[in-house]
Amino acid sequence: MTPKEATQDRPDVVAAIRGGDHDLGMEDEADLATATLEQAQFWRNIYTEILAMEEAVLERIEQLMADQSPQARREVELTNVPVVAAQAERFRSRLGFWESACERLGGVDVADLVTP
Repeated sequence: MTPKEATQDRPDVVAAIRGGDHDLGMEDEADLATATLEQAQFWRNIYTEILAMEEAVLERIEQLMADQSPQARREVELTNVPVVAAQAERFRSRLGFWESACERLGGVDVADLVTP
């Protein structure tokens, strides 16, 4: 079995690799170089939504780990946490790309939406 065949049989491995690739956009994601302001705002909103979910998942994992045995907690730290953290970082990075695109295209900066 080749490495390519092995990863095709392992969706968890594919997800882990995908989660760590900050340059990899989502299916049907607009091209950063040619996107319109409307597209940039759309993808900024999508990544904001997904990142919020991933951060909530990480927070929940930490809560659940508090009640686990040291052995179980260590295994979760070595397996689940790095995958979810890598995915969150990828979404944070992609969000940054789209926020920059919005600014470049003349959209409102997210920071401007926050009132003192």
